[in-house]
Amino acid sequence: MVPCPSYGSGVLQGGHVAEKGIRLIVNPAAGGGNATRAVPRIRRWLTEQGSTFDVVRTQHPMHAVELARGAVAEGYGTVVAVGGDGTANEVLNGLMQAKESGEGDAALGILCVGRGNDFAYGAGIPADLQAGCRTLLEGNHVSLDIGRVNGPQLSQARFFGNGVGIGFDTVVGLEAAKLKRLRGFAGYFVAALKTIFLYFDAPRVTIRSDGASYEQQALMVSIMNGCRLGGGFMMAPDASMVDGELDLCIAQHVGRLKVFALIARFMRGTQARHPAITMHRTKRVVVTAVQGALPAHADGELLCEEGLQLEIEIVPQAIQVLCGASGGRG
Repeated sequence: MVPCPSYGSGVLQGGHVAEKGIRLIVNPAAGGGNATRAVPRIRRWLTEQGSTFDVVRTQHPMHAVELARGAVAEGYGTVVAVGGDGTANEVLNGLMQAKESGEGDAALGILCVGRGNDFAYGAGIPADLQAGCRTLLEGNHVSLDIGRVNGPQLSQARFFGNGVGIGFDTVVGLEAAKLKRLRGFAGYFVAALKTIFLYFDAPRVTIRSDGASYEQQALMVSIMNGCRLGGGFMMAPDASMVDGELDLCIAQHVGRLKVFALIARFMRGTQARHPAITMHRTKRVVVTAVQGALPAHADGELLCEEGLQLEIEIVPQAIQVLCGASGGRG
């Protein structure tokens, strides 16, 4: 998540906060400041519907984890991430930390004001802000799967809603973050083109999954719970967040011209037919660097730039999410 400026106490009251009300956690920097600009509209729409809520703003990276966990301790029944995938990931981690430590449960909501909003897309949460507010108030709770990633280079396990990427797409995310004037899919697309000329020391890895083990030089390994990355790359077009499995998409190392062709296929979701692509489902996977290192992200948030091993597993029906009609079914 982009570091956020301080906003004093950061609390805006939306009426009396009753037990099991709604807490909205806003990342002011999300979407190039879109989150801050969206707060007055969100307040107005929710207030018009008689909703009980309050709003807090993050002030530094990982602050949303603390705020979400604190909201559970205070008795909020719904905690809403107002931002992009990074904000949603932090709120998800705060809720799961509270749950696993026995502090309590709360449902996760998302209002999309970020760049990619890929977790929300896979969960069936509307990208339109007013429609997203209606989804919160309709109260359609669905138990969604989430993933957990761990490894010796991580200080603790990290939960993710959408997916973990190793290799090419992690570098794309780092490059996209540098493109301040381009938002959403356009930024990721330009970053992907830049990365073709920057990232060609693809690591040699071993991949162990459901009893099978194989070794190859991998341009990219995507371990998906959702279906999309970067606002428009369909990494796992048939993925579901309610099937109790992860979708793997593994791309062998190929030359630059073939990477261009692969990007076009990922945009259409037709990469499975390419000979350099392997796709299958699993409940757990371990990726180990044999030569080189593993740059990796979870939900677009950097995990490591030079990892050696990552263990990823599905956690079935781990969290209640306020979803649209599709409810994470892809």
